[in-house]
Amino acid sequence: MPATIEHIDFHGLPALRLATASGARAVVALQGAQVLSWTPPGGVERLYLSPRACFDGRSPIRGGVPVCFPQFADLGPLQAHGFARTLPWAVVSERTGSDFALLGLGLTDSEASRALWPHAFRVELHVLVEDSRLELELEVENPGDETLEFTAALHTYLAVREVEESRIEGLHGFSYRDKTAANRVTRDSGDVLVIEAETDRVYHDVNRPVLLREYDRSLGINADGFPDVVVWNPWVERSAAIPDLPEGGFRHMLCIEAAAARQPVQLPAGEAWWGRQTLVAL
Repeated sequence: MPATIEHIDFHGLPALRLATASGARAVVALQGAQVLSWTPPGGVERLYLSPRACFDGRSPIRGGVPVCFPQFADLGPLQAHGFARTLPWAVVSERTGSDFALLGLGLTDSEASRALWPHAFRVELHVLVEDSRLELELEVENPGDETLEFTAALHTYLAVREVEESRIEGLHGFSYRDKTAANRVTRDSGDVLVIEAETDRVYHDVNRPVLLREYDRSLGINADGFPDVVVWNPWVERSAAIPDLPEGGFRHMLCIEAAAARQPVQLPAGEAWWGRQTLVAL
């Protein structure tokens, strides 16, 4: 059976289901071009989607892979993580092969976006499902007359069995900004990163893959174009203040995100920028 892309309803929202002959599956909502589910062959969900997530078509959806654009977090005057994750995107391409499914979704500036951010832009997110790999590529074009400045991220919520038992490898030696310590910049000196408290770090200029290990499974995480890696878990107290996260939900999620956060992207008129994150189930 060849790979397929099917238009579906997901909790009342229009979405697309990508499926391959090997058994890989993904669900992508048109709201925010947000990947909400990814199961590699074998059928184990690798993205966390909160059971309390809101699907009203206007609010951010807690989980999956929100697209943060044109602002990451609170690094600017817009609402946290920008407006792209709450707007409807359009399908611009659908391709399938013998064992891959590739979906392209697009967003352009509108009267609503220009009221918040007075700039012309075109953004596309390409989602590729192939065997045990999920690849997300974000491309930003500047069709305007002036340089465009923005920050961005693929805010990836990974599903973990127990976050305290997870191990993150590959960040040794890189400097990071620690939001839980008044944004102090520190150099990571440990062989592995273990989540034992609230964690909110932006690692700078990461130039090698990251590996998430848990028990008998691992996940390879690689970024191209995105210079930074964000690691976030709200832990007990912060989690209790997040209404769309269930009690204890923080124990089963861990965000490892490809980002352009430390330095805003400067995109000249008529040019394009891209960043890619690839997840490989091992």
